[in-house]
Amino acid sequence: MEEKVLLKGNEIIGEAAIRSGCKLFFGYPITPSTEVIEYLSANLPSQGGTVLQAEDEIGAINMCYGAACTGNRVMTASSSPGISLKQEGLSFSAAVELPMVVVNVNRCGPGLGGLGPAQSDYFQSVKGGGHGDYRLIVLAPSKAQELYDYTMEAFDLADQYRNPVMVLTDGYLGQTMEPVVLKDRPESPKFDRTWVVDGCEGREKRILASYSLTNEIGEANNRYWEAKYKAIQEVEQRWESFHAEDADYLLVSYGTTGRICKSTVLNARKKGIKLGLIRPITLWPFPEKAFEPHLERVKSIVTVELNTGQMIEDVKLAVECQVPVHLYHRQGGMLPTETEILDYIEEMIATDTREVQA
Repeated sequence: MEEKVLLKGNEIIGEAAIRSGCKLFFGYPITPSTEVIEYLSANLPSQGGTVLQAEDEIGAINMCYGAACTGNRVMTASSSPGISLKQEGLSFSAAVELPMVVVNVNRCGPGLGGLGPAQSDYFQSVKGGGHGDYRLIVLAPSKAQELYDYTMEAFDLADQYRNPVMVLTDGYLGQTMEPVVLKDRPESPKFDRTWVVDGCEGREKRILASYSLTNEIGEANNRYWEAKYKAIQEVEQRWESFHAEDADYLLVSYGTTGRICKSTVLNARKKGIKLGLIRPITLWPFPEKAFEPHLERVKSIVTVELNTGQMIEDVKLAVECQVPVHLYHRQGGMLPTETEILDYIEEMIATDTREVQA
């Protein structure tokens, strides 16, 4: 059954979690993510689930750790400073291979920062964030329907790979009301549950722990995780290409700025500028494959970010220095307009032309 409704972005995430079979939510209120826990508090118990407001973010992530050991679908949500406090628990969860979904409604920093939208948590999200060599799968929605669909998908990915999955959104998407089609999720695939801690009567006990008693065991464990993450990188890269097939210039942007950049591309095309967009959907694994068809044709790439330049490093690695990569950015909760971005592109093209003529 499908139903079209008008909901705030954070409420959409909550509804998607319920329809994905999430049974346990542990969190602590923090703006601009608070509506996630509010919505689930009002609606999850009637569906047989439990919501608990922990004493703080550290308590919440460790409750997720314990609950995930039982094989139930578990979620937490927070915003930037709260996600920082969860990093040790996320590292432990990845090491023990516990599936869970983590929502980060990114606000600007550093420190307490402000409540406006930002992409300043990119490094923290895609480079592990906590101690050790581990990764989170990171999905970056850019509109209401994607908030719903990607939250649902996050639960399946978490179960499939036995790994925490992050849905990285921001204060703009979380607070904006948009129409969304609510769909009941088809029955999820059956995933291996032989690791679940559910009472050991009649079988050998199962221990979920991340401590390596010897260096030899430690290396063997890390090689296992390394191979696991390489396999995910190979098959889970996702992106959207928008007018990129014949583009002379490419924008690269995700989330809120990714949708703004679509208008920039359309406005540029009206002016005769062959501009395209690659919008990463998975921030990890980063969609390196998206750039391969364009490297011999594209003259320049511009990343549009709400930070001082974080994703640009992954774009440079993806193109292997074959194409110049530039940055256009805003910070502190400020969003760029499509006109600002296009002005930057036109000045870049004019500068390149002057340099060639010189």
